[in-house]
Amino acid sequence: MNKRIQLFEESLTLLKSMVCIPSFSREESGTAALIVQFFDNKGIKSYRKGNNVWAYNKYYDAQKPTILLNSHHDTVKPNTGYLKDPYSADIVEGKLFGLGSNDAGGCLVSLIAVFLHFYDNKNLKYNFCLAASAEEEVSGSNGIESIISELGSLDFAIVGEPTLMDLAIAEKGLMVLDCTAHGQAGHAAREEGENALYKAIEDINWFKSYQFDRVSKKLGPIKMSVTMIQCGAQHNVVPATCDFVVDVRTTDAYSNEETLNIIKNSVQSEIKARSTRLSSSSIPENHPLVLSGLSLGKKTYGSPTMSDQALLRIPSVKMGPGFSGRSHMADEFIYVDEIKNGIDEYIAILEKIL
Repeated sequence: MNKRIQLFEESLTLLKSMVCIPSFSREESGTAALIVQFFDNKGIKSYRKGNNVWAYNKYYDAQKPTILLNSHHDTVKPNTGYLKDPYSADIVEGKLFGLGSNDAGGCLVSLIAVFLHFYDNKNLKYNFCLAASAEEEVSGSNGIESIISELGSLDFAIVGEPTLMDLAIAEKGLMVLDCTAHGQAGHAAREEGENALYKAIEDINWFKSYQFDRVSKKLGPIKMSVTMIQCGAQHNVVPATCDFVVDVRTTDAYSNEETLNIIKNSVQSEIKARSTRLSSSSIPENHPLVLSGLSLGKKTYGSPTMSDQALLRIPSVKMGPGFSGRSHMADEFIYVDEIKNGIDEYIAILEKIL
């Protein structure tokens, strides 16, 4: 059998098996065990920490630079709109249905196929590290972040997410801010107290209208959205506090810490960031990997959505089979041909630099 066809068929079988195993974030032990067993059957040594699994090419050479191939095997929970069994892995009219098929199982099995394609090549310019990570959907601390220090030196990465195989050469980061406006309680019938809600409204209007001076060439402006608010205990009491939440999508124009300082110095509410670790990420437009993709007709763009790139501190590109618009939707699916073509296109892009 042709090697490429075999890789594709093995990838399809692996994806179907993955879909049949529930693997919600922080509950991915079943799919982690499946991936370990897959490598064991190939005679390839793999490593596991928590529900993260990784492996290296056969002729790994510490003197060579290393490419990280990464995607995740956790999923969100199926939404209530599902009409099909989320774990059936049925193929109908060229579509493989099932939870995680598009986000990001198709990407992961395609990258595993690429890893196997190059696995026993002695003459590569780069090493390969394949990492199947957990907790991506919740940006969990026991996902890719927990194993980065154990993977060795890494030079750049391909992060598998459904992009129709175009190259996301930049990606916005994320900060979630818990904000509290402080006032003083009083009786609503009298002129007393200091209404925390009114203070919060002033700050909310600032978040709505403020424009940061620097704008990213790849990602545009920082986007801030107030998404939740909680205030008051009863109708006749002036509220002493008002809590609200802000979703901040950061860019490479400012670090998360810079962005947070500007916000704190501009509003009167108390601001606490849940984390500043989910940074904007990018890869130079003249990077050999990007140039290779462009030479094959691929498009580049800046992505507003976030992936495990946010936790990598190396140049990275987000690229993979499937379409982002199908992620988290009811009756999620990926076209079978997208996987086949994705494997071929990953290999073609990498061959130009290897």
